[in-house]
Order: sequence, then structure tokens, then C-alpha cells
Amino acid sequence: MTGLQALIDVADTAALLRAVDGLCASRQWDALADLGRRCLDAVELGKQLWPVATHIDYRLALEAPPAHAAAVVRTGAGRFALGPLTEVAAGSHDWAALSPHLPEAAAAAAVAQERVLRGEDLTAAATAGGAAGAGMALAAGDMPLRLAAWEPAYALPRYRDREAAFPQPEASVRPLGGPRTLSPAAEDEDDDAARALRGTVETWVAESSGRVATAAVRGSGAAAVGRLLLDTGRQPSAAFAVLGAGEALAVLQWAGASGGAYGRRRGGAAGRFSAWWAATAVAGLDWPPDPGELGEAVGEGELGEAVGELDWYRWSPPGAETGWVLRLAVADPLDGLAWAVEAVDQRDDEVPPAG
Repeated sequence: MTGLQALIDVADTAALLRAVDGLCASRQWDALADLGRRCLDAVELGKQLWPVATHIDYRLALEAPPAHAAAVVRTGAGRFALGPLTEVAAGSHDWAALSPHLPEAAAAAAVAQERVLRGEDLTAAATAGGAAGAGMALAAGDMPLRLAAWEPAYALPRYRDREAAFPQPEASVRPLGGPRTLSPAAEDEDDDAARALRGTVETWVAESSGRVATAAVRGSGAAAVGRLLLDTGRQPSAAFAVLGAGEALAVLQWAGASGGAYGRRRGGAAGRFSAWWAATAVAGLDWPPDPGELGEAVGEGELGEAVGELDWYRWSPPGAETGWVLRLAVADPLDGLAWAVEAVDQRDDEVPPAG
């Protein structure tokens, strides 16, 4: 470690990152954790080694045995990592392996819900003690500790040592029909459903350079889109694709998990929460909803109950921007209400969507 300390003393970031690769390759996890602590100490002395310290935490969460991975899953860690460390660690370790080592209840709750997103049923694990048990209590407070039978297959990130991929749901990239002229409906009050749809992408606005608009009307989904376009100074014309309720939830989850172009990624579990929150508000149910009341599997790819009774659409105006995009419309045909949301975020160089 003497040689590594010399690299710390001169703040040789490139050499330290190469050393991190070597320690990971040789699986020297104790040495890697110690190097991370030394880099953090150096940061407090004014040396610009926070990228190295952050990368070490990320590699530990991704590749190290459960005890080392869980140790870095704590409040404030990984602020500039490729993704939240709760999601990184949960993507490569199951709950049984991580839970005995998690140091904080809040982190345990996030990890538990990330594992649920990956198909684990943790309802029987809710009686665990320590931070894991407290985390389970937090995790179960609003969201079930297993996927409902009617939930879609959510798009999950793929983390690697130096890169990550954040695929969109297939429904987000499916071709749309031809554009058509719309008849905007009169604006209804900005209700809870519109606010919930907007809240799904709040990070795109608060932490990045994105913009978001919503419309609530009495009428159809197309009328809501027309209202939104007119209110934002554009011609009421758009192309549409009909979505199943499960597909719409998958799109909302992707958007809620993302940080947009520059914001911090919130993680898949946070995205699922946002999707449920928005669907509950649009369906007119109280929070937290009963999973069986919110949705019900009635056939392959089909949903019944509240979300299945709504009409969901993806839409796009002519000449739409690329980047991070959420454009959905949803209509309640029984009550004659409809909502539309549009959120767009881009990097300065307009690269394709990421997390």
C-alpha cells in the first residue's frame, strides 16, 4: 500500500484508477476498501480524488462479495457513480446475501425494493432484525414486497466496470402512426393526476435541463394532447400509438428511474414507485392502493381493474426532439377525463437516451 499512498500524495488519478482495476482483477477487496478510505481522507485535505473514491465504491458495490458491497451502500455514497449504489449492488447480489451486512435502514429498504423489481418475493423476509428488518418495514410501507402478477417486465439497467446501459421499454420506441390534427378540449383543473404525472420526471427539471408540461381535460386522450400542444404554443397535431396498461407502467417506471440528461439517476425501485403513484392518481384511488384494486391480470399482456379500464397512448408531435422523452396520454372513458404529459431533456451534444 506504500506505493499507492505515494500516488494518493501526488493525486495521480489515472494511476490510481489503474490500480483499482488491478485490485478488482486480483479480488483484493480489503485492500480496495482501504484505498477508498485513504482517497476520502485525501479529499478532506483538498486533493481532488473524489472521482477515484466514488469509482471504488461503485466497483465494490458491483463486484465485491456481499459484505464489502453492502458496506458502501450508505447515505451519500456514490453521488457521482454511474447509478445509485443500492441499484448497483442489488443488480449483482441477492437479498439474502446482502441483507445481513446493510448498515442503514433506508439503504436496506431501497435494496429490498430493487430486488423485488428483479423478481424476488420478500414478503416472508419482512420479520428480519437489525437494519435489514427496519429497512423491510420502510420498504413495505407503501409498496408490496413482491411484483404483482399484473405488473410488466420492467426495463432494468446493465452495469459494467466502466459503463452502464439503461434500455428503454420496447413500447417507448415502437413506431407511431401518421400525424393527425387534434381538437383540443377546454382545460380542466390541474388535479392530482396531472401533478403525479409531472412528478414522475421532476428530476429531469430540478437536476437537469429538462422541461415538462401537462394538461388535464374533460374529453379524450387526443383532446388532452391537443390542449397541451396549444398551451405550449404549437399546432395541435400529433401521431399516436395505443399502449396496453402494462406497457404504460413500464414507460412511466423508466422515466421515474432516470435522472434525465444531467440529473442523478433515481433507480429502478424509485421508478416503480413513481409509476404506481401516477397510475393510482389517474385511476382515482387512494394511496397506498390495494394491488388487486389497482390492477388485475386478465390475459396475456392484458390488465383489468383500475389501470386496465383506462385508455393509454404514446404520442409525438411532428419534428419532435430526441434525447430523454416521455410523452403519454391517458383517458378515463367512464368519467370522461383525460390527461397528457410531455417531458423532454437533452444533453448539449444531443446523445441518445441514457439513465
